[in-house]
Amino acid sequence: MRFNYDVIVIGGGHAGCEAAAAAANLGAETLLITMDMTKYASMSCNPAVGGVAKGQIVREIDALGGQMGIITDLSTIQFRMLNRSKGVAMWSPRAQCDKAKFSALWRKTLENTNNLKLWQDTVNQLIVEEVEGQHTVVGVKTMLGVEFRAGAVILTAGTFLGGLMHVGRNSAEGGRAGDSASHGVTEQLVSLGFEAGRMKTGTPVRIDARSLDLEQFERQEGDEKPQKFSFLSSITPVEEQKPCYLVYTSSEVHDTLRTGFDDSPLFQGLIKGIGPRYCPSIEDKLRTFADKDFHQLFLEPEGEDTNEYYLNGFSSSLPWQVQVKALSQIKGFENVDIYRPGYAIEYDYFPPTQLHHTLETKLVENLYFAGQVNGTTGYEEAAAQGLVAGVNAVRKGRGESPFVLSRDEAYIGVLIDDLVTKGVDEPYRMFTSRAEYRILLRQDNADLRLTPIAQKIGLATPERIANFEQKKSLVESLKKYVQKQGVAPSEISHYLESVNSAQLSQKRKLSEVLIRNEITLLGLIENFSPLKKFVEKNNIGDDVIEQVEIEIKYSGYIERERANADKLKRLEDIKIPANFDFTAITSITIEARQKLSRIHPTTIGQASRIPGVSPADINILLIHFGR
Repeated sequence: MRFNYDVIVIGGGHAGCEAAAAAANLGAETLLITMDMTKYASMSCNPAVGGVAKGQIVREIDALGGQMGIITDLSTIQFRMLNRSKGVAMWSPRAQCDKAKFSALWRKTLENTNNLKLWQDTVNQLIVEEVEGQHTVVGVKTMLGVEFRAGAVILTAGTFLGGLMHVGRNSAEGGRAGDSASHGVTEQLVSLGFEAGRMKTGTPVRIDARSLDLEQFERQEGDEKPQKFSFLSSITPVEEQKPCYLVYTSSEVHDTLRTGFDDSPLFQGLIKGIGPRYCPSIEDKLRTFADKDFHQLFLEPEGEDTNEYYLNGFSSSLPWQVQVKALSQIKGFENVDIYRPGYAIEYDYFPPTQLHHTLETKLVENLYFAGQVNGTTGYEEAAAQGLVAGVNAVRKGRGESPFVLSRDEAYIGVLIDDLVTKGVDEPYRMFTSRAEYRILLRQDNADLRLTPIAQKIGLATPERIANFEQKKSLVESLKKYVQKQGVAPSEISHYLESVNSAQLSQKRKLSEVLIRNEITLLGLIENFSPLKKFVEKNNIGDDVIEQVEIEIKYSGYIERERANADKLKRLEDIKIPANFDFTAITSITIEARQKLSRIHPTTIGQASRIPGVSPADINILLIHFGR
């Protein structure tokens, strides 16, 4: 056994697994410490990956050489591309997964990753020493009394720090159902000067599907032609999919739920943590939307070979008796049996304005935070932070430049910039609306955007590089063909008529025809033989066809957004000295001075995004720095 490492990762959730895998794959000797080695990347809440904006993040993780996309594809039991009826910037992949298989695949991946060691234990103390007048983490101590040393430590403790679970007026310590909480680390960090707070999340009841009448529900099937998350050609889409179901509450159900409000820990002040506004509990919905007679719920399988189902939209901390009675009043749930009731959980977090963009803490050198300890929620947001923290921990140890993604490069860049610049006042969840350049940050082009970066930092495998280069070449050749190849009116008149599109009056380039709303590139391929022969000859797949269609149809929007991004990016090039005294600039507002001094932005661009710093304040800073 060894007790000295380059990187130690605390916590085996989604952030911890990605952090450990990234660090080890970069060649760093890495140790991952977790309470339970049977629950790596456990899907404590919904057994699904992706969704609006979250799906884009997973594709970015994959393009950067992370593992989440691959493991999701290998455990998918249903795939859907959300928001197909909206613009391409909104298209978001989502997969329902086999919960047990997902975690087992993560364990298999970690156990077979070179340079990575695993240890089952609870870390209850960081070893922090004074190095050149700076608090510096040099290792950890565990509940079993084992001491490990490392050049960097990444804390990804999720909901376990001070975890407290609530069902009605009953509460118990724990990081999730069946697992104990962790103590000691929060108290130590607060003593070192960190600010800590409490947040809250919840999870719904788990149901035995044998007790339900599934015929009473509206089936929700997966896509007819399912896609996948990973850009690797060796990974294939799911073949056999399981259905989900739409379920509806009623006024009767709501009346029963209201009988438990007097015992609700949420309403009676027993829960102090801040909950997610966009994912409210069922009791919160009844209070916020009191005029609604019903709410839509989603009944989703937890795996391929289990009867356990998840009732999405029914998160609750009401007494278990109230939950069961209310459920039995839903059509098709009359004889319901449950495996466990829904519950709420409170946990410690650290306001992320205490971090650099690398996710290293400002107060303790070589200590990184990733995941829910930073005030985020969601597997995808956590995994993205873990990847970034893992890469940066290794790069700093080697004296290499920081790995930081900008807001126009990735949703991951938006996520981390929002956290460290704006902070959080509720659990942070990514939405497409948070990204100002979302037409650039689409799910379909994540590999074209980020695989070159993965190659540069050392996380892209030869297979990934080969896949990227082949796709890039095919996209360029097909796009060039469509932009140059002409088509006569008679050659596609039948197709134009079939989609109610105006006939051509003269020969046109294929790209000029494709920009019409009702025209698709697949339609042109099927109805214009020279194009079809070109596609077949070059073995061009659907992913390349979709990419080219988007780039041509939305070229004007893409070019305009790229120009805007480049213009605003100039502010990112204006650096602010590390120890700059903002209080000395008396011509900016007091609020701006206070916010700038607390967050200490590294560029004018970052300063401009801090709430409370006005455009007038930025202009004064620009003048001060000679711009």
